[in-house]
Amino acid sequence: MNLLTFLFMAPPAEGGADSGIMNLVFLGAIFVVFYFFIIRPQSKRQKEIKNKVSEMKKGDKVVTSSGIIGVLSSIEEDSVLIEVGSNVKIRFLTSAITDVNPNKAEKKENK
Repeated sequence: MNLLTFLFMAPPAEGGADSGIMNLVFLGAIFVVFYFFIIRPQSKRQKEIKNKVSEMKKGDKVVTSSGIIGVLSSIEEDSVLIEVGSNVKIRFLTSAITDVNPNKAEKKENK
């Protein structure tokens, strides 16, 4: 007799109705934990980023999803021009911006 045949021939667990309710309670508890520790904080973070991106203006320091940090040079409808170095500008879609730090532009040293 192999293991699968042995498992299928096993008698049902005692307290059938109670064990079914406990399984549902356990499943519900797992969902609540996932909601409060994973889903809710992530959606809150996405709303914050969306608000920051909609309120950004020229001169704000931004971080893109690829990790590039720069200062906004110009803003268009669906893209932005970011200055990443002296006279080096890159165009990104606004959806690629993951963080905005208003009025925290890098201070250039006077030489």
